[in-house]
Amino acid sequence: MEIMRVFLKTYGCPANSADSQAIAGCLLRAGYDLARSERDADVVVFNTCAVKGPTEDRVISDLRRVLPGKKVVVAGCLPLVSFDRLKNMVRFDGVIGPVSGSVVVDVVKRVVDGEKVELLTTSEAAPKLELPRVRSSSVVSIVPVASGCLGSCAYCCVVFARGRLRSCAVAGVADLVRRDLACGAREFWVTAQDMGCYGNDLGTSLAELLHALSGVEGDFKVRVGMMTPNTVKNDLRNVIDAFGNKKIFKFAHLPVQSGNDKVLRLMRRFYSVGDFEEIVRSFRRAFPEITIATDVICGFPGETREDFDDTLRLIERIRSDVVNISKFFARPGTAASKMRDDFVGFREIKRRATIAAQLVKKISLENNERWVGWEGEILIDEKGKVPGSWVGRNFAYRPVAVKSKEKLLGETVKVKVVQAFPTYLAGEIFCFE
Repeated sequence: MEIMRVFLKTYGCPANSADSQAIAGCLLRAGYDLARSERDADVVVFNTCAVKGPTEDRVISDLRRVLPGKKVVVAGCLPLVSFDRLKNMVRFDGVIGPVSGSVVVDVVKRVVDGEKVELLTTSEAAPKLELPRVRSSSVVSIVPVASGCLGSCAYCCVVFARGRLRSCAVAGVADLVRRDLACGAREFWVTAQDMGCYGNDLGTSLAELLHALSGVEGDFKVRVGMMTPNTVKNDLRNVIDAFGNKKIFKFAHLPVQSGNDKVLRLMRRFYSVGDFEEIVRSFRRAFPEITIATDVICGFPGETREDFDDTLRLIERIRSDVVNISKFFARPGTAASKMRDDFVGFREIKRRATIAAQLVKKISLENNERWVGWEGEILIDEKGKVPGSWVGRNFAYRPVAVKSKEKLLGETVKVKVVQAFPTYLAGEIFCFE
């Protein structure tokens, strides 16, 4: 019997990447081969993202270019957000939402047998940590600790695909970390749609999870994923206490989205600008060198130029190390998509995003320049873009690029930072661990 080959293409967030790793593991366990390219495959599986309009456009464009004769399965968030567009614009043999890898295997088998499959339901289960996985990195392990969230943001369509919060048990997460640690992983990304509300459905919390992971024996680091300000605020003292362990990267991703309280209310974000600033101050009081990341949406319906100026002033005050800037795109079915009378013109949205990006680039460079001369350890977690270069992370998850003819992936090296750029630091190695 001929072995079927499957090519898996992934879009979107770390949670989607974790799903794809489980899909790949389940396909291998079921006897399929993983193809290196679409051309070499019998079946193409697209694990899609729907969070932004441009991402959806790219997925649709890629699907329309799939070679004739290939079986096509569309999985992930997009089918539950824009199914009508998918149905009208692309060819597919199977379509499913964000489901476990074992379900995808069943769908692949059915489409190979000639069946047309449509499973447009939201999973009601937490991520299945016991499934086999194929990690994309030998050093980094992406650990999905929950699916869904407790929010109702006016702009977000992900809740339609991921549903309400379902958390994994603390013990199960710790067991997965131990297994991957034994297989060589050194850096763990604990991820969810909102890490701040992790465990609320199970009577546990993010702080308890981090304490448990810190108690796992071994040499490794944990990066905590995005935490919505209002959910982390509810347990801020305990979360900061848990961050104190040396195994936790001093890195906090706190998406503010706007620097104006009126706009935050329109967005259905359940915190104020003042709340956000106090959370940032609390983290910085505990860890002065912590890396703060945030997100900003430019041009949300009803955002005036004065409201946007408030966001610029917040960026100036907070001086976040990382600011992910998004242009507003109305997503299907969201409350924001119905605010058409208050839509901001795209040219104006683009102008605001450009101004914000210029300010962020300036501040990021100034922040990074303070690290020049720093000496310490970094864990090499990826190859650099330039041959012979490597990128590692220090205790604050700052990316430091170094050059070496040696293979350094997974190694801990001591470096001195010699130059700063807006998005990374350049270092020189002076000692191996």
